Amino acid sequence: MTDIKIFTTGGTIDKIYFDAISEFKIGEPQIGEVLHEAGVSASYAVTSLMRKDSLELDAEDRRLICDAIRAEPCCKILVTHGTDTMVETALALGDVPGRIVVFTGAMQPARFRVTDAVFNIGFALGVLQARDAGVYLAMNGQIFDPAHVHKNRVAKRFEAD
Repeated sequence: MTDIKIFTTGGTIDKIYFDAISEFKIGEPQIGEVLHEAGVSASYAVTSLMRKDSLELDAEDRRLICDAIRAEPCCKILVTHGTDTMVETALALGDVPGRIVVFTGAMQPARFRVTDAVFNIGFALGVLQARDAGVYLAMNGQIFDPAHVHKNRVAKRFEAD
């Protein structure tokens, strides 16, 4: 059995830039490469649930994410998610007794030279291994309760309410 289950949903963390058309698209999940490059020794399994910008997620998508988390036997679950609606998905999940679920994302794609993705992923892994059961957001070096946090788009960070 793996120590950590990772569900990817898309979002900025997995975006790639296409020069020819000057826009971003959601590419392959980047977390496996990030964890490999970081030398992470904990065992983990990655499942890509979807490749969407979080602004495109609807109630059916959130239900799919929540159902996958609830059905997962692993008790430590990391979810990479777009930052614009990460809070909404975490709140939709509600309580998951006996499990720790951590949502994280990035303001800049993981493939960029300057990105917060690598730090946020590493921080989220630490939160998974240090916190008691519950649902958390791990962003910008802080741990947040989904019921008391918002994204500050101007400052490009999450802040407690």
